[in-house]
Amino acid sequence: MADKQESVEDEATPSDQPKSKKLMIVGFVSAVMIVETLLFFFMVPSADEVAAMAESQLIEDVQNVSEVEIKKDDDEKKVIEFQLGPFGETFSPLGTERQYAVEFRLFGTLRQKNKELMTKEFEEKEGRLQHGIRMVVRNSRLEELQDNQLGLIERRILTTCNAVLEEPILLSVGFKQYKVREE
Repeated sequence: MADKQESVEDEATPSDQPKSKKLMIVGFVSAVMIVETLLFFFMVPSADEVAAMAESQLIEDVQNVSEVEIKKDDDEKKVIEFQLGPFGETFSPLGTERQYAVEFRLFGTLRQKNKELMTKEFEEKEGRLQHGIRMVVRNSRLEELQDNQLGLIERRILTTCNAVLEEPILLSVGFKQYKVREE
């Protein structure tokens, strides 16, 4: 009888082995699928979360680009001074017989982005600019050349300088060390 049980067990074991292997494979594949599904639900963000992350990244990128552009724009829009030179003129104002001398240092203001263009233009047209400025001074009345009337002279010089230059680069002109005296 023991022989019969051993033979039954021996016979049952080989036929159970393929079934148990199949069950193990099915169990393993099922476990992998369950783990993948759990990972998907817990690790992969939802559509709303993805949209929120994309939006925040976009906002951050726009802010970074805007800051760089703003800084660049600010640097280009920055107003700087450009020295147009020292001037000393002896002249007789219109309507007088007396001789006067006016001495001043003139500067112009312009945008930082136009500095190279102004340097090039000034080198090419320095004589014409100085001549135009001297003509404005010589054709002015004495009252216009006095300290409280310099706004009119400044506008005339600015108009003359921008007419000589290819483009109206100068925003304004101003005087340093301005002095008028009778000779």
